[in-house]
Amino acid sequence: MNTSKERQPATGDRCGACSDGISLPFEFTMAFQPIVDLAAGRIYAYEALVRGPSGESAKTVLDKVTLANRYAFDQSCRVKAIELASRLGLQAIGANLSINFIPGAMYEPENCVRQTLAAARRHQFPANRLIFELTENEEVADYAKLESIFKVYRAQSFRTALDDFGTGFSGLSLLAHFQPDVVKIDMSLLRGLDTDARRHAIVGGIVRICRDLSTEVVAEGVETAAELAALRAIGVTLFQGYLFAKPGFEALPRVAF
Repeated sequence: MNTSKERQPATGDRCGACSDGISLPFEFTMAFQPIVDLAAGRIYAYEALVRGPSGESAKTVLDKVTLANRYAFDQSCRVKAIELASRLGLQAIGANLSINFIPGAMYEPENCVRQTLAAARRHQFPANRLIFELTENEEVADYAKLESIFKVYRAQSFRTALDDFGTGFSGLSLLAHFQPDVVKIDMSLLRGLDTDARRHAIVGGIVRICRDLSTEVVAEGVETAAELAALRAIGVTLFQGYLFAKPGFEALPRVAF
């Protein structure tokens, strides 16, 4: 997303964008990928992933996001994910819904969750089954602001996740500051885990830290049975990756346990 030369919207513009969050100059939709709980033999959550209206990649959509429209885009993503997942019957499955969010797109957190709460009420979607993911790859410029966002999320019974853990800017610092409910270990740390003692030790250390913090761990991008066996031996029970299911375009893929 190239926003370095764009004008930062004024405060009033940002609040207006949140209020009118479903109005955008481009269209998009969602694909959904399951996160499985192998210990319980169930689908723990579906992550909503941005796609173009005809299945185009997330990049084709994100390339259209600018400083001028990212507030509206962030709001629209939340509403779209809840509406589409509800229409597909996610509530009946009993799984959570995981949605990525842009910290910089929440000027006043209390106001900027209104669209989300309204969509959840319309579709009778329990707030405590919504998980909002912050990617570690997004550099955090304002820790106080992010802390206020997490505080508002907790007050609304939303859950939080730190995505792409182990590859981004802040790593353990983010975990120490905000203690999310879920940590998603990035696939780049997991690849070849079954044959690489260093990776095995690092991932094992992350799992132990999260266990001590009562934070759940998701292994992302699991592709082989050998990786899965090594992760299960470490103590991971939540998994996401092609080994279980690819993202389903406007669909909730099933998993054979």
